[in-house]
Amino acid sequence: MLMNMSSRKPNFLVIVADDLGFTDIGCFGGEIETPNLDKLGRNGLRFTSFHTASACSPTRSMLLSGTDNHLAGLGQMAEYARGFPEKFEGKPGYEGYLNFRVASLAEILAPEYYTLISGKWHLGLDEPYWPDKRGFEKSFTLLPGAGNHYKFNTSEKHFMPFLYQENGRRLNAEKELPEDFYSTEYFTDKFLEYLDDKEQRNDRPFLGFLTYTAPHWPLQAPRETIEKYKGAYNKGPLSLRNERLRNAEIQGILQKGVVPHLVETRNDKVWSDLDQKDREYASRTMETYAAMVDELDKNVGRILKRLEDTDEVENTVVIFMSDNGAEGMLLEALPFAGKLFGDKISSKYNNSFDNIGNKDSFVYYGDLWAQAATAPRHMYKMWATEGGINCPLIMNYPPLTKHEKKGGIVSEFTTVMDILPTILDLAEIPHPGRTFQGRNVHLPRGKTWIPYLEKFSDCIHDGNTVTGWELFGQRAIRKGSLKAVYIPEPLGTGKWQLFDLSKDLGETTDLSAKFPEELSDLVEYWSIYVAETGLVEINEYPEGTEHKRLIIKDKGKSFVQTST
Repeated sequence: MLMNMSSRKPNFLVIVADDLGFTDIGCFGGEIETPNLDKLGRNGLRFTSFHTASACSPTRSMLLSGTDNHLAGLGQMAEYARGFPEKFEGKPGYEGYLNFRVASLAEILAPEYYTLISGKWHLGLDEPYWPDKRGFEKSFTLLPGAGNHYKFNTSEKHFMPFLYQENGRRLNAEKELPEDFYSTEYFTDKFLEYLDDKEQRNDRPFLGFLTYTAPHWPLQAPRETIEKYKGAYNKGPLSLRNERLRNAEIQGILQKGVVPHLVETRNDKVWSDLDQKDREYASRTMETYAAMVDELDKNVGRILKRLEDTDEVENTVVIFMSDNGAEGMLLEALPFAGKLFGDKISSKYNNSFDNIGNKDSFVYYGDLWAQAATAPRHMYKMWATEGGINCPLIMNYPPLTKHEKKGGIVSEFTTVMDILPTILDLAEIPHPGRTFQGRNVHLPRGKTWIPYLEKFSDCIHDGNTVTGWELFGQRAIRKGSLKAVYIPEPLGTGKWQLFDLSKDLGETTDLSAKFPEELSDLVEYWSIYVAETGLVEINEYPEGTEHKRLIIKDKGKSFVQTST
């Protein structure tokens, strides 16, 4: 066990970005100005094979429970599951909230730790499931999965209502939130307010979750920050993709020579087909996205500065992560009224060019920009391919990481389920086991990282570890470097495919015909995973899912689209 130089137990700060792409921040290959996160990563550890669920609330259930989302209550996103009541209603693991068959990290650490959360919750809309009921002493949270970043149309009848709670009380957003509300800044304000509450904290170490809603759509940011990126994306998403791939290779985030997956799009036009006006519009959406990431980094800097001012840097474990891959706007709109989504936006928001990024605008950047961020991996959020589940993670804890080679890169396979056992290990607090607070609970499926990071073990998950994923009918099962993927038709083949991620991070070469026995073994493991988790298999997409596809092939410096 790590010897802490302080007599105090360490603090834990877990920062979660919402839909952040793999190469969005500088220390992972991006061009966006993120000096605070870059410093954190280059002085700590950058994890390049960290895996989440392919969407936000399932990932958050795994983060807080240390176990699979199909056990923790978010077997499907609640918004999605409502579209298939005959499949999911009443099924254990599909409650649509963090269920009570898991012990949350905050519950386990309280009251020895001062527990606080500010930001997105998305683990239960109704009061019995709010964070104050799951171990958080202080909480300010957006309850649903998305919302305006500025104060705008706060009515609960709006299709994106402003639903906030603080410390177990539903807020009247119109009256109680300030007129200059901006989500990233206000979440940080609240976190600092709680952190500074010396009477409540009572000299205890803290467990703090700062769960931003940036850079999730709608893309909105301060005008001056948007202007910083004016013209930065005028060459288009495919040029950005190549630039980030090169930068990630230079930094050691990617192995040299990795083969990226071909870009796929469901748009009618690609960059080369757009006229100048449309290119400028698309570039402005990406400039706004970049500004949101920039603002997120600035506010992370505010938290880190406070830790410096209070002399708590050396004794604080900081973990920064994204909750899933970059958002490509394929299935994401469906929980918000499916085919009517675009009509609702156009009737309630002003998306003229000059208004992009303001409080009454609602834009998203689409699948081509998303794949610039997830490359070389295949696809993005909501997909069981690596683009949807392989996310950036930074860990910084000076007593553990300061002896590492500067900017250490951890390429070991890890999952979001590992964070709970890792924190418990560092806090020297055991998981309660199968019984907690008078109820039966699941054991964590994740593994602590500490033996590996302290060099007592040569791996985190050994070659026999099997990990499964499933959301929206898409399935994946992995053992070692071999991964089997099943994508239902018409978005996929409707058959199991086999990939060796040690040689093919882009999942470009299906090995199922070459290694049928290995595929058969993984499909057998899938059956075991289904039995262990109570997973409900489905093969259909909800009404309104876009099925058309264009593959963009790289021919030197030119990209040619071909219909498939």
